[in-house]
Amino acid sequence: MSARRAQRPNPDPVDEDGVFKALASPTRRRILDLLKDHARTTGDLCDRFPHLDRCTVMQHLRVLEAAGLVIAQRKGRERWNHLDPLPIKHIHDRWIGEYASAAVGMLATFKTELERGTPDQEAGGKAP
Repeated sequence: MSARRAQRPNPDPVDEDGVFKALASPTRRRILDLLKDHARTTGDLCDRFPHLDRCTVMQHLRVLEAAGLVIAQRKGRERWNHLDPLPIKHIHDRWIGEYASAAVGMLATFKTELERGTPDQEAGGKAP
């Protein structure tokens, strides 16, 4: 039995807009949560969303695949879905990490200034 692994057409530049679009849906985020620990078949994922029909779950999986967040692998008659965390890491490094570093730097500067005290505080005046 041969296994075919789907590949993204161009795995290197991450389609940030596609990743954000994919993450905008609570259903797709729930699918990613389910795939976090291990791969799951499409049938298993469909069973976990009894309020959605199979076509709707498949549509969500296609959006996740297009964003590079899910890689599908066919094994016999089953389609296994695997989480690819690299696009999320890219988003974290590019957007969250970069802004978090700046915020931490500002907070460290603020803390230093508070500990040092301002001229008004040293003169006994009230701080603004």
